Amino acid sequence: MSIRLARSAVLVLIWTSSIGGAATPKLREIAAIDLSGPFVTRSAWRFTAVQGPEFDDSLREGGKAPGAVALCISNDGGRSCSPDLQRILRPSEGEDLFSQPHFLGKAQVVTPRGGRALLLVQLASLHSANGNQRVATQILAYDRSRDRFRSIYGNLTGRNNNEDVRFVTDGPLEGAVISAEPTGNAPFGYWITVNRLTRAYTYKQVIRFRSATRYADGNPLSVNDSEMPNIQHRLGLWRPGTAMPVPKKNCPKPHLVRMELWCS
Repeated sequence: MSIRLARSAVLVLIWTSSIGGAATPKLREIAAIDLSGPFVTRSAWRFTAVQGPEFDDSLREGGKAPGAVALCISNDGGRSCSPDLQRILRPSEGEDLFSQPHFLGKAQVVTPRGGRALLLVQLASLHSANGNQRVATQILAYDRSRDRFRSIYGNLTGRNNNEDVRFVTDGPLEGAVISAEPTGNAPFGYWITVNRLTRAYTYKQVIRFRSATRYADGNPLSVNDSEMPNIQHRLGLWRPGTAMPVPKKNCPKPHLVRMELWCS
């Protein structure tokens, strides 16, 4: 871990605030990605994530919660971080108890077929008493003309109703992002939104619809998997009578029930 990164003002503020202003605890590096190779950057960009120690939390089994996570994308050894990923869990109303990341779900370079590299980051807050958890998904692209990274996709969820935000890694929707977010009224299901990558390396919404999948209907598939035939049918990528888009594993008996995929 870079010493300058650990000493940066941003990280010191994060860690001291999380422990009531005490001395900065020992940080553990949980992710480090050299971005200069896959993105062919003009300067030495690097992604780093560090995490503080566990702390007492009566809401969690075992009474311990993971420490706060601090992220930095930097080309100056951690003296500055740009863009600011530390704020992506904060809602538009402002900072609250769940604005600070404590889980780093994903931090990886992804390269859609025939395209340029992207940086995919998923962060999550602590769980609330009712099980809700705020989860942020960000996708960043490198702007070579300005020698900087920029966010080209962002999504923030905050419930525990099986919502899902997925970057598609293969198939006809490779490079797209599919989100499944709970509806607010009956019949309770999900809003399915598909954003596809444009030639200008931005994301554009191409469809949004109410799912055939219902909340707590007993289907063990994730919502994005159960809705995949529905998604591809609406986009003209699949038609009934041809090979059905199914998960790669554990789908021995695929069949549709009102356009919802079941595997058993």
